[in-house]
Amino acid sequence: MKMNMLGPTGLAASEYALGTMTFGGATDEATAFAMMDRYVEAGGNVIDTADIYNLGASEEIVGRWLAARPDAAPDVVLASKARFGTGERDGVNQRGYGRKFLHDSLEGSLRRLGVDSIDLFQLHAWDPRTPITEALRFLNDAMAAGRIHAYGLSNFTGWQITKTVYEARLHGWAEPVSIQPQYSLLVREIESEILDAADDAGMAVLPWSPLAGGWLSGKYRKDDEPSSDSRFAGRAANLQSSWDERNEDPRTWAVLGELERIASAHGCTVPQAALAWTAAQPGITSVLLGARTMEQLEDNLGAVSVELTADDIDALNQVSKPALTEYPYGAPALEQRSRDI
Repeated sequence: MKMNMLGPTGLAASEYALGTMTFGGATDEATAFAMMDRYVEAGGNVIDTADIYNLGASEEIVGRWLAARPDAAPDVVLASKARFGTGERDGVNQRGYGRKFLHDSLEGSLRRLGVDSIDLFQLHAWDPRTPITEALRFLNDAMAAGRIHAYGLSNFTGWQITKTVYEARLHGWAEPVSIQPQYSLLVREIESEILDAADDAGMAVLPWSPLAGGWLSGKYRKDDEPSSDSRFAGRAANLQSSWDERNEDPRTWAVLGELERIASAHGCTVPQAALAWTAAQPGITSVLLGARTMEQLEDNLGAVSVELTADDIDALNQVSKPALTEYPYGAPALEQRSRDI
């Protein structure tokens, strides 16, 4: 598996990361162990979790796997997140960027993971009620104490990324090294500013939901309601459009049609083609695989050997182009921002 540098950290990160949101929930511990074994065997080394995933069960499972795999553990880039807590308690101070909460969150994650330090500790989302400097001061201190090696951001907008970076520089604190946003052929809005902000700051980009919550798996058919076990059954998946919204959007089916054509030409599956497109985009460091089963993981890992042509990528870029308003992200305005001579 190809390796990319994780921002300025000096750490090498595999082009595909393993997301563990389902561990301890839809994915039981035995299956999770088998999936991590297979992922590492395939050359992957980034395992991403969060304190909120299944009330901390995901971190506990990852921690037990690390303890049981002393030979594999040193090469793993271990990533977790804080912002929402484990969800066990819903008190007014059980979330956000307050120093006390972040301290408790980090200590809880370290305990559940069974480690002395976390390689990449990420702020899971922006906290509008707490100055970002509160979080940055804590993170800088945590790095100095050796409790984390680096920190990153997740689900931040462009201005939030830039504000965070320049507040850190203003105070002489460590800067964020990565951003984890949603990104896929159906969700390309980060191209408007978030990717530019990350590039300007020299940050790694680790996109989540590259299959758009399963839409790019090829399992859905127009107007066929999803099964009861689908994350879209009767509701919208987290931070994603609902079944009805995607089903009624002609762009969804145009993208899937083009993916099917390209997958057939390459002798690969639709999700493998979708993952290969995401990994091939400029500035992308490590694409998170959100597999729930071993079968899904095996299929996802097949994307490693898929090399799309420039024509393939251009065709997918064109059919998946998001609808933009005239200003400031429409074509006339974007031409003014182009670096081309």
